[in-house]
Amino acid sequence: MTEQTTIARAELGKGGPVVGIQGLGCMGMSEFYGDTDEAAARETLEAALAAGVTLFDTADVYGRGANEEFLAPFVAAHRDEITLATKFAIERSDDPAYRGVRNDRAYVRQAVEGSLRRLGVDVIDLYYMHRRDPAVPFAESVGAMAELVQEGKVRHLGLSEVTGPELREAHAVHPIAALQSEWSLFSRDVERSAVGAAAELGVAFVPYSPLGRGFLTGAFADAAAELPAEDFRRSQPRFTGENAKANAALLAPVREIAAAHGVTPAQVALAWVQQRASVHGLTVVPIPGTRKPGRLAENTAATRISLTAAELALLEPLASRVAGARYPDMTFTSDARES
Repeated sequence: MTEQTTIARAELGKGGPVVGIQGLGCMGMSEFYGDTDEAAARETLEAALAAGVTLFDTADVYGRGANEEFLAPFVAAHRDEITLATKFAIERSDDPAYRGVRNDRAYVRQAVEGSLRRLGVDVIDLYYMHRRDPAVPFAESVGAMAELVQEGKVRHLGLSEVTGPELREAHAVHPIAALQSEWSLFSRDVERSAVGAAAELGVAFVPYSPLGRGFLTGAFADAAAELPAEDFRRSQPRFTGENAKANAALLAPVREIAAAHGVTPAQVALAWVQQRASVHGLTVVPIPGTRKPGRLAENTAATRISLTAAELALLEPLASRVAGARYPDMTFTSDARES
């Protein structure tokens, strides 16, 4: 490895783990985006580590635990080299469409034991509450997570899809190292309150879907027609019908900037997310997901791209023009609870 081929590093929260400034979202290796070439996915994990990626992100809901099990051999081989993050709170049933949210103390403790077993580890480096149930006070849910830290089962705590006031409330119960929410050129609702609160508290921000679930790569002209039947994006508002066509047209300035730099639209989108760190004064570690080593190399190279003020200004209006919501049901997102 040389300095030119590995990414920089940053601290996740005050006193948190030091990780590469880009992580790897592993969800798609087990579910949601169609069939996976397992050999290629495992090669991608190794390529990520070689490139300086050390934050590997999963959740108990991905593949109903299958993604944690898939990662276990890689984790065992590289335990001291990586920061392992997983999440709890989304409950599934025999109904494929069902998604419940549980934050109660008993569920927290049940969930962590399952994740520890599937991952084959004694301790989870970063344990996130995947979604918030507003009916459960943070004193109970984050309090239960704090007990896991005291017991040595978890090292650091994270939250996902919470508002700024909620982050402050949770942080008062126990320090939060990282906030994981959707943040991209197409999704900027987190800037209403969550980003400012994270910067104020010294909480790192971990953007998921920084490529808009692939839309910002410029790969789709007619998303619904081009995605396989089993791909969950076919049901996402931004990928359907007239929304998809309108959103594809928004990528013209992304393509223009990419051409000027001699890079891809995906790299421009990732560079934009990465530069939110200097814009907002906080640590930003996006976790783009991929199952291909070539895409991994493309993604990590984006950490070395710097966009000019004029280019950032050209990209500024995009999010306000996006057609369609992030999910068909926004109930359990932070955006739904913003005042």
